[in-house]
Amino acid sequence: MNLILEMLSYPFLARAFMGGILVSLCAALLGVSLVLKRYSMIGDGLSHVSFGALSVAVAIGWAPLAVSVPVVVLAAYFLLRITENSRVKSDAAIAMISAGALAVGIVATSLSTGMATDVNSYMFGSILAMSPSDVRLMVVLSGAVLGLFGFCYNKMFAVTFDENFARAAGVKVSLYNVLIAVLTAVTIVLGMRMMGAMLISSLIIFPAVTSMRIFKSFRGVTVCSGVVSVVCFCVGMTMSYRFSTPAGASIVLVNLAMFGVFWAAARCVGR
Repeated sequence: MNLILEMLSYPFLARAFMGGILVSLCAALLGVSLVLKRYSMIGDGLSHVSFGALSVAVAIGWAPLAVSVPVVVLAAYFLLRITENSRVKSDAAIAMISAGALAVGIVATSLSTGMATDVNSYMFGSILAMSPSDVRLMVVLSGAVLGLFGFCYNKMFAVTFDENFARAAGVKVSLYNVLIAVLTAVTIVLGMRMMGAMLISSLIIFPAVTSMRIFKSFRGVTVCSGVVSVVCFCVGMTMSYRFSTPAGASIVLVNLAMFGVFWAAARCVGR
Protein backbone atom coordinates (compact mmCIF):
# COMPACT_ATOMS: atom_id res chain seq x y z
CA MET A 1 0.00 0.00 0.00
CA ASN A 2 2.85 2.39 0.80
CA LEU A 3 4.39 1.64 -2.58
CA ILE A 4 1.11 2.42 -4.38
CA LEU A 5 0.68 5.67 -2.45
CA GLU A 6 4.25 6.61 -3.31
CA MET A 7 3.60 5.94 -7.00
CA LEU A 8 0.40 7.98 -7.05
CA SER A 9 2.20 10.93 -5.46
CA TYR A 10 3.90 11.50 -8.81
CA PRO A 11 1.57 13.32 -11.26
CA PHE A 12 2.89 11.47 -14.33
CA LEU A 13 2.28 8.09 -12.68
CA ALA A 14 -1.20 9.12 -11.58
CA ARG A 15 -1.97 10.09 -15.18
CA ALA A 16 -0.56 6.77 -16.39
CA PHE A 17 -2.79 4.81 -14.00
CA MET A 18 -5.92 6.79 -14.92
CA GLY A 19 -5.48 6.46 -18.67
CA GLY A 20 -4.14 2.92 -18.56
CA ILE A 21 -6.99 1.51 -16.48
CA LEU A 22 -9.60 2.96 -18.84
CA VAL A 23 -7.85 1.71 -21.99
CA SER A 24 -7.24 -1.74 -20.46
CA LEU A 25 -10.92 -2.03 -19.56
CA CYS A 26 -12.06 -1.02 -23.06
CA ALA A 27 -9.65 -3.44 -24.73
CA ALA A 28 -10.68 -6.34 -22.50
CA LEU A 29 -14.43 -5.88 -23.03
CA LEU A 30 -14.10 -5.60 -26.80
CA GLY A 31 -11.59 -8.44 -26.85
CA VAL A 32 -14.23 -10.97 -25.80
CA SER A 33 -16.27 -10.39 -28.96
CA LEU A 34 -13.15 -10.21 -31.15
CA VAL A 35 -11.74 -13.49 -29.83
CA LEU A 36 -15.08 -15.30 -30.18
CA LYS A 37 -15.49 -13.96 -33.74
CA ARG A 38 -11.92 -15.08 -34.56
CA TYR A 39 -10.82 -11.47 -35.08
CA SER A 40 -8.32 -11.52 -32.23
CA MET A 41 -5.43 -10.35 -34.44
CA ILE A 42 -7.28 -7.28 -35.63
CA GLY A 43 -5.60 -5.37 -32.82
CA ASP A 44 -2.18 -6.17 -34.21
CA GLY A 45 -3.20 -5.13 -37.72
CA LEU A 46 -4.81 -1.86 -36.63
CA SER A 47 -1.87 -1.00 -34.40
CA HIS A 48 0.40 -1.18 -37.45
CA VAL A 49 -2.03 1.02 -39.36
CA SER A 50 -1.92 3.47 -36.48
CA PHE A 51 1.87 3.41 -36.48
CA GLY A 52 1.91 4.17 -40.21
CA ALA A 53 -0.50 7.09 -39.77
CA LEU A 54 1.44 8.44 -36.79
CA SER A 55 4.73 8.23 -38.68
CA VAL A 56 3.32 10.16 -41.64
CA ALA A 57 1.79 12.76 -39.29
CA VAL A 58 5.07 13.28 -37.42
CA ALA A 59 7.02 13.47 -40.70
CA ILE A 60 4.84 16.31 -42.06
CA GLY A 61 4.32 18.05 -38.72
CA TRP A 62 0.65 17.27 -38.06
CA ALA A 63 -0.95 16.27 -34.77
CA PRO A 64 -0.37 12.47 -34.51
CA LEU A 65 -3.60 11.46 -32.73
CA ALA A 66 -5.77 13.77 -34.83
CA VAL A 67 -4.51 11.96 -37.95
CA SER A 68 -4.38 8.45 -36.53
CA VAL A 69 -7.93 8.17 -35.14
CA PRO A 70 -9.84 8.68 -38.43
CA VAL A 71 -7.30 6.67 -40.45
CA VAL A 72 -7.52 3.64 -38.14
CA VAL A 73 -11.32 3.86 -38.00
CA LEU A 74 -11.45 3.81 -41.82
CA ALA A 75 -8.99 0.91 -41.90
CA ALA A 76 -11.18 -1.06 -39.48
CA TYR A 77 -14.25 -0.40 -41.63
CA PHE A 78 -12.57 -1.43 -44.90
CA LEU A 79 -11.03 -4.47 -43.24
CA LEU A 80 -14.50 -5.59 -42.20
CA ARG A 81 -15.88 -4.97 -45.69
CA ILE A 82 -13.04 -6.92 -47.32
CA THR A 83 -13.54 -9.99 -45.14
CA GLU A 84 -17.33 -9.94 -45.57
CA ASN A 85 -17.62 -9.28 -49.29
CA SER A 86 -14.67 -11.06 -50.86
CA ARG A 87 -12.86 -14.34 -50.91
CA VAL A 88 -10.01 -12.93 -48.85
CA LYS A 89 -9.97 -14.53 -45.40
CA SER A 90 -9.80 -12.33 -42.31
CA ASP A 91 -6.28 -13.40 -41.31
CA ALA A 92 -4.95 -12.74 -44.82
CA ALA A 93 -6.64 -9.33 -44.98
CA ILE A 94 -5.22 -8.36 -41.58
CA ALA A 95 -1.73 -9.50 -42.62
CA MET A 96 -1.84 -7.50 -45.87
CA ILE A 97 -3.06 -4.30 -44.22
CA SER A 98 -0.66 -4.72 -41.31
CA ALA A 99 2.41 -5.22 -43.49
CA GLY A 100 1.46 -2.42 -45.89
CA ALA A 101 0.83 0.12 -43.12
CA LEU A 102 4.05 -0.80 -41.31
CA ALA A 103 5.99 -0.35 -44.56
CA VAL A 104 4.44 3.10 -45.07
CA GLY A 105 5.41 4.09 -41.54
CA ILE A 106 9.01 2.92 -41.94
CA VAL A 107 9.42 4.72 -45.29
CA ALA A 108 7.89 7.93 -43.90
CA THR A 109 10.24 7.78 -40.93
CA SER A 110 13.32 7.14 -43.06
CA LEU A 111 12.48 10.03 -45.41
CA SER A 112 12.08 12.47 -42.53
CA THR A 113 14.60 13.02 -39.76
CA GLY A 114 14.90 9.36 -38.80
CA MET A 115 13.30 7.58 -35.84
CA ALA A 116 11.98 10.58 -33.91
CA THR A 117 11.19 10.33 -30.20
CA ASP A 118 7.42 10.56 -30.82
CA VAL A 119 7.48 7.74 -33.37
CA ASN A 120 9.69 5.61 -31.15
CA SER A 121 7.30 6.02 -28.20
CA TYR A 122 4.35 4.92 -30.32
CA MET A 123 6.29 1.88 -31.57
CA PHE A 124 7.34 0.60 -28.13
CA GLY A 125 5.09 2.55 -25.78
CA SER A 126 5.83 5.40 -23.40
CA ILE A 127 3.04 5.46 -20.84
CA LEU A 128 4.96 7.67 -18.41
CA ALA A 129 5.29 10.39 -21.05
CA MET A 130 1.54 10.94 -21.37
CA SER A 131 0.58 14.60 -21.09
CA PRO A 132 -2.56 15.91 -19.34
CA SER A 133 -4.14 16.46 -22.77
CA ASP A 134 -3.46 12.80 -23.68
CA VAL A 135 -5.20 11.67 -20.49
CA ARG A 136 -8.18 13.95 -21.08
CA LEU A 137 -8.57 12.51 -24.59
CA MET A 138 -8.33 8.99 -23.17
CA VAL A 139 -11.00 9.72 -20.57
CA VAL A 140 -13.43 11.16 -23.13
CA LEU A 141 -12.98 8.48 -25.79
CA SER A 142 -12.79 5.60 -23.30
CA GLY A 143 -16.01 6.85 -21.70
CA ALA A 144 -17.66 6.87 -25.13
CA VAL A 145 -16.41 3.32 -25.87
CA LEU A 146 -17.63 1.96 -22.50
CA GLY A 147 -20.97 3.77 -22.83
CA LEU A 148 -21.65 2.41 -26.31
CA PHE A 149 -20.57 -1.08 -25.25
CA GLY A 150 -22.97 -1.07 -22.31
CA PHE A 151 -25.82 0.41 -24.35
CA CYS A 152 -25.41 -2.11 -27.20
CA TYR A 153 -24.42 -5.09 -25.03
CA ASN A 154 -27.37 -7.32 -25.96
CA LYS A 155 -27.01 -6.67 -29.69
CA MET A 156 -23.25 -7.31 -29.55
CA PHE A 157 -23.92 -10.55 -27.70
CA ALA A 158 -26.30 -11.72 -30.44
CA VAL A 159 -23.96 -10.69 -33.27
CA THR A 160 -20.97 -12.35 -31.60
CA PHE A 161 -22.54 -15.79 -31.21
CA ASP A 162 -24.92 -16.23 -34.14
CA GLU A 163 -25.12 -13.65 -36.90
CA ASN A 164 -27.80 -15.57 -38.81
CA PHE A 165 -30.11 -15.74 -35.79
CA ALA A 166 -29.44 -12.09 -34.98
CA ARG A 167 -30.27 -11.11 -38.57
CA ALA A 168 -33.48 -13.14 -38.44
CA ALA A 169 -34.40 -11.40 -35.18
CA GLY A 170 -34.15 -8.02 -36.86
CA VAL A 171 -30.71 -7.00 -35.62
CA LYS A 172 -28.68 -4.94 -38.08
CA VAL A 173 -25.67 -7.24 -38.05
CA SER A 174 -23.51 -5.15 -40.39
CA LEU A 175 -24.08 -2.04 -38.28
CA TYR A 176 -22.98 -3.73 -35.06
CA ASN A 177 -20.01 -5.38 -36.73
CA VAL A 178 -18.92 -1.94 -37.88
CA LEU A 179 -19.51 -0.57 -34.38
CA ILE A 180 -17.27 -3.26 -32.84
CA ALA A 181 -14.58 -2.51 -35.42
CA VAL A 182 -14.77 1.25 -34.84
CA LEU A 183 -14.67 0.93 -31.04
CA THR A 184 -11.69 -1.40 -31.38
CA ALA A 185 -9.93 1.09 -33.65
CA VAL A 186 -10.39 3.93 -31.15
CA THR A 187 -9.15 1.72 -28.31
CA ILE A 188 -6.08 0.70 -30.32
CA VAL A 189 -5.14 4.31 -31.02
CA LEU A 190 -5.52 5.22 -27.34
CA GLY A 191 -3.48 2.20 -26.25
CA MET A 192 -0.61 2.94 -28.65
CA ARG A 193 0.79 5.55 -26.28
CA MET A 194 0.63 3.07 -23.43
CA MET A 195 1.76 -0.24 -24.95
CA GLY A 196 3.16 0.61 -28.37
CA ALA A 197 2.38 -0.99 -31.71
CA MET A 198 4.30 -4.13 -30.80
CA LEU A 199 2.32 -5.05 -27.68
CA ILE A 200 -1.11 -3.42 -27.88
CA SER A 201 -2.83 -6.55 -29.22
CA SER A 202 -1.99 -8.31 -25.95
CA LEU A 203 -4.52 -6.11 -24.12
CA ILE A 204 -7.24 -7.46 -26.40
CA ILE A 205 -6.27 -11.14 -26.49
CA PHE A 206 -4.93 -12.08 -23.06
CA PRO A 207 -7.80 -11.06 -20.72
CA ALA A 208 -10.47 -12.72 -22.88
CA VAL A 209 -8.53 -15.95 -23.39
CA THR A 210 -7.61 -16.05 -19.69
CA SER A 211 -11.22 -15.62 -18.54
CA MET A 212 -12.41 -18.36 -20.89
CA ARG A 213 -10.33 -20.89 -18.95
CA ILE A 214 -12.77 -20.64 -16.02
CA PHE A 215 -16.01 -19.00 -17.17
CA LYS A 216 -18.28 -20.24 -19.96
CA SER A 217 -21.06 -17.63 -20.17
CA PHE A 218 -20.62 -14.48 -22.23
CA ARG A 219 -21.46 -12.24 -19.27
CA GLY A 220 -19.10 -14.12 -16.95
CA VAL A 221 -16.23 -13.96 -19.43
CA THR A 222 -16.86 -10.26 -20.09
CA VAL A 223 -16.90 -9.27 -16.40
CA CYS A 224 -13.90 -11.45 -15.55
CA SER A 225 -11.99 -10.14 -18.57
CA GLY A 226 -12.45 -6.55 -17.43
CA VAL A 227 -11.35 -7.35 -13.88
CA VAL A 228 -8.32 -9.38 -15.04
CA SER A 229 -7.22 -6.64 -17.42
CA VAL A 230 -7.36 -3.89 -14.79
CA VAL A 231 -5.63 -6.03 -12.16
CA CYS A 232 -2.85 -7.05 -14.56
CA PHE A 233 -2.32 -3.45 -15.60
CA CYS A 234 -2.00 -2.24 -12.00
CA VAL A 235 0.33 -5.10 -11.03
CA GLY A 236 2.41 -4.61 -14.18
CA MET A 237 2.77 -0.87 -13.53
CA THR A 238 3.79 -1.55 -9.93
CA MET A 239 6.40 -4.09 -11.06
CA SER A 240 7.68 -1.63 -13.65
CA TYR A 241 8.12 1.04 -10.99
CA ARG A 242 9.66 -1.33 -8.44
CA PHE A 243 12.15 -3.07 -10.75
CA SER A 244 12.68 -0.30 -13.37
CA THR A 245 11.42 -2.44 -16.27
CA PRO A 246 9.50 -1.22 -19.37
CA ALA A 247 5.85 -0.67 -18.45
CA GLY A 248 4.30 -2.29 -21.54
CA ALA A 249 6.42 -5.43 -21.35
CA SER A 250 5.77 -5.75 -17.61
CA ILE A 251 2.00 -5.60 -18.17
CA VAL A 252 2.20 -8.31 -20.85
CA LEU A 253 4.27 -10.59 -18.59
CA VAL A 254 1.73 -10.22 -15.78
CA ASN A 255 -1.06 -11.09 -18.24
CA LEU A 256 0.91 -14.17 -19.30
CA ALA A 257 1.37 -15.23 -15.66
CA MET A 258 -2.36 -14.70 -15.00
CA PHE A 259 -3.20 -16.92 -17.96
CA GLY A 260 -1.00 -19.62 -16.46
CA VAL A 261 -2.78 -19.33 -13.11
CA PHE A 262 -6.24 -19.58 -14.70
CA TRP A 263 -5.13 -22.48 -16.89
CA ALA A 264 -3.82 -24.38 -13.87
CA ALA A 265 -7.01 -23.61 -11.91
CA ALA A 266 -9.15 -24.87 -14.78
CA ARG A 267 -7.15 -28.11 -14.95
CA CYS A 268 -7.58 -28.63 -11.19
CA VAL A 269 -11.33 -27.98 -11.37
CA GLY A 270 -11.65 -30.36 -14.33
CA ARG A 271 -9.97 -33.12 -12.42
